[in-house]
Amino acid sequence: MKKFINQIDDMLVESLSGFAAAHKDLISLHLDPNYVTRIQKSRQKVALISGGGSGHEPMHTGFIGHGMLDAACPGHVFTSPTPDQMLAAAEAVENGMGVLFIVKNYAGDVMNFEMAAEMLSCAHATVTTCDDVAVENSTWTTGRRGVAGTVIVEKCVGALAETGADLATCKAFGDKVNRHTASMGVALTSCTVPAAGRPTFELAPDELEMGVGIHGEPGRRREPMRQADAIVADLVGAILHDLQPQNGQEILLLVNGFTGTPLMELYVLYHAAAKLLEQQGMKISRSLVGDYVTSLEMAGASITVCLLDDEIRQHWDAPVHTAALRWGR
Repeated sequence: MKKFINQIDDMLVESLSGFAAAHKDLISLHLDPNYVTRIQKSRQKVALISGGGSGHEPMHTGFIGHGMLDAACPGHVFTSPTPDQMLAAAEAVENGMGVLFIVKNYAGDVMNFEMAAEMLSCAHATVTTCDDVAVENSTWTTGRRGVAGTVIVEKCVGALAETGADLATCKAFGDKVNRHTASMGVALTSCTVPAAGRPTFELAPDELEMGVGIHGEPGRRREPMRQADAIVADLVGAILHDLQPQNGQEILLLVNGFTGTPLMELYVLYHAAAKLLEQQGMKISRSLVGDYVTSLEMAGASITVCLLDDEIRQHWDAPVHTAALRWGR
C-alpha cells in the first residue's frame, strides 16, 4: 500500500486540519469530538447537518457553506461518526429554528444520528437519502443506500433553508427530492482502506463490478469489462426502471467519479448517458460532472438522475458557496 500517510491513526485529524487551513474563509474545525461548522451569520435559519465516514471527500465537509450545510460530522474512514459528534455539531449551529439531519441510509449512520436526535433539546427532523437502485427488490427504507443523490438533496434543501423556511417545510422538501432521485455506480478497481492495508475486493483486469457501493460493497453482479456505451446502458436502464419518468420529463444528470477515474472518462460517460436519456424522451436541463461522492482511490463512477419540477430546479439553481460546489454569487 502506497499512500501519503504519516501515522494511520493521525490521518483523519491531519486531513481535517489541512482542509480547515485551506478553507478558513468558509469553515471552522472543532476537535474532540470532530466536527466542522460553517462560519455562522446571525440570521436565523434551519441548521442542516450531515456526516458519515471519511474517504468520500468532498462529501460532506466540502459542502459546508452558504446554500448547503451548516455542519458535518466526519467519522474515520468508512466508519460512522459517533452521536457525541452529531450532538456537539447540532448544539454549535442551531440558532432557534431547529436542526435537520441529512443522513445516508447506512445502518451505523442512521442509528447514531437517531441517538443524537434523542439527546437534542431543540426541534429536529431527519431526511434519509436512499437513491441507490443497485440493490434489486429493495424498498425506500431497507437496502437502498444513500449515494451521490445526497449531494442534490443537500444542495436543494440548503437553498430552501437560506430563505427562512421552517423545519417541517425543509424536511418535506428533502424527502421529495430524495424520492425524485436515483443513482447507480460501477467500479473498475477496488479501493484500499488505510487501516486494512489491502484492497477491499479483487477484480480481474478484465472485470467490473456493476452496482458497487461507495464503500466497495458488492453490486448486482460481476461481469466482463465492456465498452462505455454498454456499461452506461445498464446504469441508465436501472435508474429509469426505478424512476418511471414521463416522456418529456426535465431532469438533472449527475455523473460522479469515485476519484480514480479521469475527468476525460467521466465526460465519455456523460456523453453516453445524455445520448441515451434523450433517446428515451428525457430533457436534460441541468448537469454536473466530477468527483463529489468518492471512495478513496477507487476507479469507477456513478450516474444519478433527478426528476426536476419548478421547485427543485429553482433551489438547485440558487446560489451556493462551499469548498466543493459554488455558483451564482
